[in-house]
Amino acid sequence: MEKSPKLGLPENANRELKPGETYHPILPANKNIPEISFYSVSWGILMAVLFSAAAAYLGLKVGQVFEAAIPIAIIAVGLSSATKRKNALGENVIIQSIGASSGVIVAGAIFTLPALYILQAKYPEITVSFMQVFLSSLLGGILGILFLIPFRKYFVSDMHGKYPFPEATATTQVLVSGEKGGSQAKPLMWAAAIGGLYDFVVATFGTWSETLTSRMIPWGEAVAQKVKMTFSINTSSAVLGLGYIIGLKYSIIICAGSLFVWWFIIPLLGMTTVDSVMLSQMDPDWIFSHYARFIGIGAIAMAGVIGIVKSWSVIKSAVGLAGKELGGKSKAIAKAIPRTERDLSMKFISIAIIAALLITLLFFYFGVIGNFFQALIAFLVVAIIAFLFTTVAANAIAIVGSNPVSGMTLMTLIIASVILVGVGLKGTSGMVAAMVIGGVVCTALSMAGGFITDLKIGYWIGNTPAKQETWKFLGTLVSAATVGGVIIILNKTYGFTGENALVAPQANAMAAVIEPLMMGQGAPWLLYGVGAVLALLLNVLGVPVLAFALGMFIPLPLNTPLVVGGLINWFVTSRSKDADLNTARNEKGTLIASGFIAGGALMGVVSAALKFAGINWYQNLWAETSGAAWLGLGMYILIISYFIWSVLKSKKAA
Repeated sequence: MEKSPKLGLPENANRELKPGETYHPILPANKNIPEISFYSVSWGILMAVLFSAAAAYLGLKVGQVFEAAIPIAIIAVGLSSATKRKNALGENVIIQSIGASSGVIVAGAIFTLPALYILQAKYPEITVSFMQVFLSSLLGGILGILFLIPFRKYFVSDMHGKYPFPEATATTQVLVSGEKGGSQAKPLMWAAAIGGLYDFVVATFGTWSETLTSRMIPWGEAVAQKVKMTFSINTSSAVLGLGYIIGLKYSIIICAGSLFVWWFIIPLLGMTTVDSVMLSQMDPDWIFSHYARFIGIGAIAMAGVIGIVKSWSVIKSAVGLAGKELGGKSKAIAKAIPRTERDLSMKFISIAIIAALLITLLFFYFGVIGNFFQALIAFLVVAIIAFLFTTVAANAIAIVGSNPVSGMTLMTLIIASVILVGVGLKGTSGMVAAMVIGGVVCTALSMAGGFITDLKIGYWIGNTPAKQETWKFLGTLVSAATVGGVIIILNKTYGFTGENALVAPQANAMAAVIEPLMMGQGAPWLLYGVGAVLALLLNVLGVPVLAFALGMFIPLPLNTPLVVGGLINWFVTSRSKDADLNTARNEKGTLIASGFIAGGALMGVVSAALKFAGINWYQNLWAETSGAAWLGLGMYILIISYFIWSVLKSKKAA
């Protein structure tokens, strides 16, 4: 009788804890709750298979990669509701966690491995096998899980309230609201319906412009051409909701990084000639993708190094704990740990890491390179980069909900290529080795970022971390096998080169970078260096480096709406002198923002699936007109107004 009113995230779930205050999850730590069952595991596996196949198809065919966590959470809630399953919250977290392996494995695989097929068209001697694709995804996923677990407590518990965790927040709200029903589910479902319909209409029909730009005004176009300065903003409800959850502070920092590139770096580059290319004749978007973005990659890489240095005590502590457990010193302490803070033993993690690394070395030697010394060097590159950048990937997800995995993988490929060429591995064999290395690292970092989201969800709700960690391996295995098969089938059906080929934009970018390096040409070291120096300067000035660097790397239209969402957050939570009312409004705002994200994610999948099926209702001619742009501005103002109105009419709890 008492449980129902309390089923909802506690008031202190999203803020920093006061001295002596503790966080108590929804599901009590002193009780065993339903988590692992035939129901949760079987549905989790089915979600992993379905979403791995869907995400790989859509990512390669349409060029859209979606996060599977929220759609799977919605399905899990729907299933438990349809089957009238009691106390399903813990099980739904497991379904989501196993199933969400799909999105991260897909991202790791399709960003890199199709590049082998792209290069194969030019160099027929390159061979690609199912085992190469499968094992690079599987080993990368396993290493990502194992490297992250020692840092779980730091990110999800020790740093409680310091990171916004936007995607985890949205997914948690979906799971909790579905279980609770009533007053909490209603605003979330309404927001999901409105936000989903809004984003679906834009993506499917082009009824109004998804991206507003200063170019819709005549003088804006002139400024873009002459000065190379533009402003643009994505009008989707999902990104607006993301900005609300991130909050004003981080949104401003991320956007500042973006504006620095678009309003300073690109205009500066637009006055120069690089590699015989007169950039004054190029479009600002072209300058960003071909030059300015590399400064962002350099900044992200240096932000990673700075983050590693700053968190060295955490890394040292995790390694020290592993050493203690291997010596059998902490068995007595383990029993006293609450269920909700119980990880897989560090003894198991340590042994598993050693085994996974050994298998990776053997895979490189027997399955990819064939020279033991070169295989050893490749293995060391993977082990060091994957371990050190695990914290960077987790940090990025915790701050902005977006993992700069493509940027970090690109940097990995460049570093790996330089090292491999240095030890005599170049040409086509070097390309294969570098891409497989990139596949392992990319999947590891993608998994680390995605899994920290799962663990944060489990922490808020009250699941057992050890159970999430154990069954994540199964989700990884299933997803890796599915993705490997899908990539090979797609290559045979469509191909990655030639007419009507699959888009695969990230893989094409990776292939374009790797080929010249392995053929003795250079890399944009100057641009990387500028980004690295800038990151060091920002660190000295006390600016959060990773957030700023993410803004430099992620395109401007996706960063500016974050500030709009952050401003809405600030506005609705500061209108009243009544602190309780402001808190109630913030909770309502979080529900609506989560609904926007969930609805946008789900309908984005539907829209992409329609395009894949050959159903094209998009009105290209209208979408390019100024009328569509001005209508887009009006609709954006309308959905912002709905957001603010809906939140401000909230009442504090009785």
